[in-house]
Amino acid sequence: MARVRVVTDSACDIPASLAREQGVVVVPLSIRFGSEEFVDGSTLSAEEFWRRCAGSAELPETSAPSPGSFQEAFLAAAEEGYDGVVCVTLSGAVSATLQSATTAAAAVADRIPVRVVDSRLMTMGQGLVVLDAAERAASGATLEEVEARVGELIARTRVFGVVDTLEHLEKGGRIGSARALLGSLLSIKPVVTVVDGAVAEESKQRTRARSLRYLADKASGFGPLDRIAVCNGSATDIDTFVGMLAGVTSAHPLVVVDLGPVVGTHTGPGTIGLCVITGA
Repeated sequence: MARVRVVTDSACDIPASLAREQGVVVVPLSIRFGSEEFVDGSTLSAEEFWRRCAGSAELPETSAPSPGSFQEAFLAAAEEGYDGVVCVTLSGAVSATLQSATTAAAAVADRIPVRVVDSRLMTMGQGLVVLDAAERAASGATLEEVEARVGELIARTRVFGVVDTLEHLEKGGRIGSARALLGSLLSIKPVVTVVDGAVAEESKQRTRARSLRYLADKASGFGPLDRIAVCNGSATDIDTFVGMLAGVTSAHPLVVVDLGPVVGTHTGPGTIGLCVITGA
């Protein structure tokens, strides 16, 4: 039976306990508040990140892992006897993380084969793909089979978000084609999505309640889902939104996670994310 290790980065927002349970190795990005630098998930939890955001006038910044961090994860897999690694990264359109992983894969090519895949996604869109890949790997799938499965799932994965303001996306340079929304910030609660790996406009709603209803209807409209996750970026109405999804059916249970610092830096407090993998 093949032994394939699945590696990803901390932008996936998979809770640490779930990553350990599924055998997923998570390489962390770094977060900076002014002169202070933290390691995502290690020296900075999601809870602490949002607390700091509430008390800071300065927007935090993120930086990709070094190639050495990925190389360490890949070599550990080789030393543990794995036959190969599938590494699923944050969208290459918004981060240098993909480049770091690709550089690391080339550096260890004589020790272990590594297939680096650009998810073209972020947060639990990326995370749901990773969790599925880990299950496939655990069932004995080959390196090629896991890689192919990841590609198939990426094509069926959608990421949406309700944000209180586009200020964080604009200042962080991650707004993409959603820039057109800026002119009407005062009168709308925007819904954004991920298209070709970057943030884009999805809908303009007049109130937050309508934005959340739009997301819930979006989830229902896909029909029976394969997987679904909700990401909570310090939103006070997260329970209300989760309740709206009561009628949505999926092959796997709903996963609710804290939106982590990597994506939260660019979306800001109050963000609610919806990530789904549609049925085959």
